[in-house]
Amino acid sequence: MSPNELDPGLPLIQNAELRERVVLVRVDHNVVKKGKIKDPYRIEASLPTLFRILEQGGRPILMTHVGRPRDKKTGKITEDGQASVRPVVAYLENKLGARFAVPNLPAEGDLGIQEIDASLDGLIQDLRDRRIPGIYLPNTRCFQGEEAKGEAREKLAVQLAALADVYVNDAFGSWQPHASTYDVTRHLPAFAGILMQKELFNLEYVLKPERPFVAVVAGAKFDTKIGPLRRIHAGVDHLVLGGVIYNAYLCAKYGIHVQGVEEEDVRAAGELVALDREAGKVVELPAVVESDSPKAREEGRYRTRRIEDFARDQGYGPFLDAAPESFDDAWVSKILASARTLFVNAVMGLTPLFNEGTEKLNRVIADNGEARKLIGGGDTLQEFKTLNPGLFLSAVDDPSYYFFTGGGTVLKAIEEGSPYALGPVKALMENRGRRPGG
Repeated sequence: MSPNELDPGLPLIQNAELRERVVLVRVDHNVVKKGKIKDPYRIEASLPTLFRILEQGGRPILMTHVGRPRDKKTGKITEDGQASVRPVVAYLENKLGARFAVPNLPAEGDLGIQEIDASLDGLIQDLRDRRIPGIYLPNTRCFQGEEAKGEAREKLAVQLAALADVYVNDAFGSWQPHASTYDVTRHLPAFAGILMQKELFNLEYVLKPERPFVAVVAGAKFDTKIGPLRRIHAGVDHLVLGGVIYNAYLCAKYGIHVQGVEEEDVRAAGELVALDREAGKVVELPAVVESDSPKAREEGRYRTRRIEDFARDQGYGPFLDAAPESFDDAWVSKILASARTLFVNAVMGLTPLFNEGTEKLNRVIADNGEARKLIGGGDTLQEFKTLNPGLFLSAVDDPSYYFFTGGGTVLKAIEEGSPYALGPVKALMENRGRRPGG
């Protein structure tokens, strides 16, 4: 398949009959931090799908996850207002000039919302009769069945499907196969939204890149990234690392000890060091910023360290940024300037305390006018907007740039080797052709 084609087996919203139908839409509006919207980019990116539904005479019911109200160890679900969808609803209402109904479905203690009961029947009828323009369900992760297994999960999928006539998945950033992204497709005609299509289209440029292909990847944990990093390493011409991932790599390669880097991360990084011994794809940034404290930036308590000066078995404070001068190094700058495809899912430093490396990286990448620049979502996008606002505004209208709404989803697709191997996307394709009640 060429990068400008979508798999013909993917059912598209453009081919769905929406008139007079209630459309259940899974979006990724996970943009709320401490009760406030951190960045509305994901909401804005989903608007074309919402406009399509409204223009075609559909009646939308939206749903998203927000944060992590469920404790993975205990399974307890706690919603204290920090993970509410109401800030998202307020933003949408202001944007569209239309009021969305948000049903109040009570939780049972710390078990979360147990079911969608008959209390929604009146709202659904109001939606069908056009007395309200739309409904926005509570945070999907506040439902006990969303991330559960077995009966509770199937029960939620059936109840969600019972609300609507058609299902649309536009939540590219939500790659985990949960009840609202995966199981519900077995019970309704299901289609990919416009944003989902756009993201899958651009994923092909990462998976089938024009070369030289350079990836810049950072993260807080190495052991969770080793799977996609193996795939990335195999597919790229050059790989640049940042964040804790780079800390762990330096520990594994040079035999040093860096405060805060866990032994399991060093072991995982050792696998990459071994892989790269012959390939020589990792482009080492020659200078890093060492700090005496990971929680503060105090004059005299941080300094630049050069890799060439490392001493084996020596202990160092955490490296909280890539020193900006690393990107002036002749070899590093040559690699970045010669790339024809750049994939960046990286914040180089511990922002906002140390952000000079990230800011410099953004500028160096922008100087490469020949490359297709594919930028991961989440923190990568947020820091780009914060640190280089003028550059971001110009990049939004620059066809050589594309900003994904889910960087983690891109890494998962790379690990799987195909965007169509992602659980929710696979579910859409497997249930293609389903009819209401089928």
